[in-house]
Amino acid sequence: MMTLSADFTDMLCIEYPIVQGPMNGASTPELAAAVSNAGGLGSFAAALLPPSAILEGVQKIRSLTSKPFNVNLFILDTPNPDHSEIIRTQSLLAPFRTSLNLGPASMPEKFCENFQLQLEALLKAAPPVVSFTFGILGKDVVSQFKRAGCRVIGTATTVAEAVAWEEVGADFICAQGSEAGGHRGTFIGDFEQSCIGLMALIPQMTAAVSIPVIAAGGMMDGRGIVSSLVLGAQAAQLGTAFLSCPECPIPLAWKKSLLLAKDDSTRLTRTFTGRCARGIVNEFMEQMRPYENEVPPYPIQNALTGPIRQAAGKLDRSEFISLWAGQGVGMSRQMTASELVQTLAAEIKSTMSNMLQR
Repeated sequence: MMTLSADFTDMLCIEYPIVQGPMNGASTPELAAAVSNAGGLGSFAAALLPPSAILEGVQKIRSLTSKPFNVNLFILDTPNPDHSEIIRTQSLLAPFRTSLNLGPASMPEKFCENFQLQLEALLKAAPPVVSFTFGILGKDVVSQFKRAGCRVIGTATTVAEAVAWEEVGADFICAQGSEAGGHRGTFIGDFEQSCIGLMALIPQMTAAVSIPVIAAGGMMDGRGIVSSLVLGAQAAQLGTAFLSCPECPIPLAWKKSLLLAKDDSTRLTRTFTGRCARGIVNEFMEQMRPYENEVPPYPIQNALTGPIRQAAGKLDRSEFISLWAGQGVGMSRQMTASELVQTLAAEIKSTMSNMLQR
């Protein structure tokens, strides 16, 4: 494989500079293993899983591949929400529950998994690669993972965040451009100011840190990957591109929405989960738009809308599903994960060959 820099692939002993993005609700051990077996770096999203499921997931992936793979967690504090805020938000969500015949809402048993217990489980499982979003680990915790044989990826949406991750000892930075689907990983500053386009972010970030940068956001084919490599990234992380794969367990309505989407079909919203995230615009987003800045933060809103999204998924009601997708969604393709990795690899080779001939 011809690349501009091989540090990332050499350090992980993988064939292609292709990372499958960890996507909660769209992640399985089978998908991660398929990507890794095809020569990329498969990822398993574990942020919503209890510790026991994290251990089981890593064990399952190891039974399916001998290649490196990544496991991702959200860095979260356990919330202590105001009861009146919960009641008010539940009243805003009541019409959606009624439409889905869910009945009156009750207080969630919990708003998220205990991050410290998840962290302990991940350290015990010690997958080849671990990645983190929504915050930053302490230097001592990063050192623990590295002593356990794990490579550490920190998600950054700005140069300041990338520098912070390098200072605590991360091996790689995942540069999340504003084009990326799903949740923004911002942890320094506000979300609006940190929405930097990937093509502007990569050269500034690679100039500021000395560790390899993985580009993420909007890329769907080999041309996009090569563009990020030319700007200084050493690998590309694609999430939306893998959503249409049969190994991806998302509802059929979500997959149909991906194939119908266009370049302007997505928007950033807080209404589904309380954290800024990019998805395909639907009825829920439109009806909740007036309350964009009023819903409680993640993970509180995420827990409150969870039953709505789950019920809608089972009924294939796309108007109430969080249809996470990046701005490149209009280029979605239907093929297996292995076929997609091989197609992307061939496109990278062809694009770079064409560049050299000009």
